[in-house]
Amino acid sequence: MRIAALDQGTTSTRILMLAATGQLTPVLSLPHGQDYPAPGHVEQDAEVLLSNLVRCLQAAEADVIGLANQGESCLAWDARDGRPLGPVISWQDDRTADVTAALAAEGAGPEVMARAGLPLDPYFSASKLGWILRQVPGAAELARAGHLRLGTTDAFFRDRLTGRYETDIATASRTSLMNLETGDWDAELCRLFGVPLDALPKIGPTSGELGNLPCGGRLVASIVDQQAALYGHGCRTPGAAKVTFGTGAFVQCLTGRLVRPDQPGPLPTVAWQAQGQPVTYALDGGVYAAASAVNWARDLGLFRAFCEISVFPAAPAIDRGLAFVPALAGLGCPHWNRGARGAWLGLALADRREDMMQALVEGIALRTAEVLEAMAALQPFRGPVSVDGGLAKNGYFTDFLAEVAGHDLFLPDETEQTAAGLARMAAEALGLVLPDPRPGRDLGARLARRGARMARFAAARQAVEGYARA
Repeated sequence: MRIAALDQGTTSTRILMLAATGQLTPVLSLPHGQDYPAPGHVEQDAEVLLSNLVRCLQAAEADVIGLANQGESCLAWDARDGRPLGPVISWQDDRTADVTAALAAEGAGPEVMARAGLPLDPYFSASKLGWILRQVPGAAELARAGHLRLGTTDAFFRDRLTGRYETDIATASRTSLMNLETGDWDAELCRLFGVPLDALPKIGPTSGELGNLPCGGRLVASIVDQQAALYGHGCRTPGAAKVTFGTGAFVQCLTGRLVRPDQPGPLPTVAWQAQGQPVTYALDGGVYAAASAVNWARDLGLFRAFCEISVFPAAPAIDRGLAFVPALAGLGCPHWNRGARGAWLGLALADRREDMMQALVEGIALRTAEVLEAMAALQPFRGPVSVDGGLAKNGYFTDFLAEVAGHDLFLPDETEQTAAGLARMAAEALGLVLPDPRPGRDLGARLARRGARMARFAAARQAVEGYARA
């Protein structure tokens, strides 16, 4: 039986085949662009994403498939023909910051936290879906006629590819429209955000019999990419944690039971739910700009090749008083300040491009360390934190992360943890048991200078936040 993992990410769509040994083999990877039509707006073409999915399915000719999605990215389409009403609004988009700020001013924050477990932030889908209904031509008319469909990208893909208008409970938990206790769409949350409940997809499990695909294969797993990566890292017991460094950096820690913080910080989320099984929960915290910050700096001409930012001969920039706060799309966990923006602080005439890049690489690690610290206060970690993604291949970055994370790290040899989790979910949905050797290397925590570095970075971050308020 041919098992494939189909990873629909922020910058590419990839499909990989799973061998009986548990190894993954890449089959096809297709890049896709992002558009920035206005400040804070980040969009993608839904038909391009769908076309890339179909091309990947055709290339793999798999019998069963697991599908990962971007999480909070969302759109609207016509139920009659599947035609998108506009572009996908990306998880990075903050066009609805004024909407969430207005709701906060009205005192809606505690109600949203109590029901959805999420803060008022444009990162989540709810305010974007409400914006679509108000701003996209034809959306309100379709809603009145009963022909409007609103959802995250997975619901669009599954509607078009399987004919079943459904999403999974883990993805739904990232919208701010699902009641975290019941696992159902919440009528009061829909009212607050102006989203018609009857336009939303059915919520189902993350694995099981989820429909037939045009290529002849069966969809047996569908889940948010970060939760797929959590599964791929082998996190099965409370306290097991991972960090995935992609476009953003995302920390997750399995809790098993539902852990509900009193204040926004690390956030409760559904980890997964196999068909017929109880829900498993996790804590989640994101840094919005990781690889996107690195790529932005490359586009500015601060470096050309990635080998240039893997070794720095100078002492750490933060120790020399130079810091970079990677708030290029605002600050996520645990600060939740979308008004903040990125900045270098402490620049001197003697500093050069390599100093700025050293500070940038360190800034991503320091922001990740803030998330890890906040999460461990709610759910103590058990064992090393498993780390994957593009930046995990950067020796300087991982060594510096070990010096500020406050915890031992594990770097698995397998870099495709999202695909690994998807493929394993798909196999287990069929009752298959696969080998799980997990080769990799440990990186022990080195804490000698951690306190001073975290304090200096906190001062830089607070300066950025103060500027945003000015």
